[in-house]
Amino acid sequence: MASNQQTRPVVGEVAKDSASGRIGVVMGEIGGRVQMRPVRGGREWDAMPGGVVALSAREELSARLSAQSGTSRAGL
Repeated sequence: MASNQQTRPVVGEVAKDSASGRIGVVMGEIGGRVQMRPVRGGREWDAMPGGVVALSAREELSARLSAQSGTSRAGL
């Protein structure tokens, strides 16, 4: 049964930092901020917990395929 309620992404999930528009993997939480890293790897950034939202299955697949194929999109 599908739910319309958004859940907060957990470590290892791909999510969007709505403040910056960047998509990345949730790496953890330190000091009240969520640490995220680009899907292709690279430098982590801090995001506010309320601004980190889970991606739909389609968005996550697109982000992972873009990272794997090397195509550049904002935030990857």
